[in-house]
Amino acid sequence: MLDLTPSQTVGPFFAFGLPFDGGGDVVPAGTPGAITLHGTVRDGAGAAVPDALLEFWQAGPDGRLPTRPGSLHRDGRSFTGFARVATDRAGDYTLRTLRPAAPSDSPHAPHLAVTVFARGLLHHLFTRVYFPNHVDANAADPLLAALDEERRATLMAVPDGGPTGPGYRFDVRMQGPGETVFLDLSAHGLAQPPAETIETPESP
Repeated sequence: MLDLTPSQTVGPFFAFGLPFDGGGDVVPAGTPGAITLHGTVRDGAGAAVPDALLEFWQAGPDGRLPTRPGSLHRDGRSFTGFARVATDRAGDYTLRTLRPAAPSDSPHAPHLAVTVFARGLLHHLFTRVYFPNHVDANAADPLLAALDEERRATLMAVPDGGPTGPGYRFDVRMQGPGETVFLDLSAHGLAQPPAETIETPESP
């Protein structure tokens, strides 16, 4: 096996090619049952990160994960199960989606899988968004069960009505007090979040 090349630390250059029109619209406006998820990405000092990029994957309300190609395509009617949103100058992001059901044949509670790209990271970070209304499923979730109450709260979306209707708030804290729990999903230990990591038995 060849040695790995070093990660590139100059940048970020996300705005040149990764964001796309409608990237935060997992479902189009007006979709019955749609919710918003919004929040702020903050660094270890508590300052907003104005140029982070977040990707979200999720199962649909039926518990199935979309498998067909075209997750970047927005046709105005389809649920794609994928979102890619950049933070604005205030470090804020917003996406519109449907509440997920528990993934089929999985012990995990309904959640959104999240990848965070931001300046200063040698490797992107992985986390999850859980929803407080799934009380029984959350109690049985192996990841949540491995965390104490304070750390578990960093993975829980907070109902707040949202900016455009029913919704939740989920902030990402990169380091420091209230740091979000990040997951080590690498097979070879390559993921290096800034602090605590929790290993999981499978990818989100």
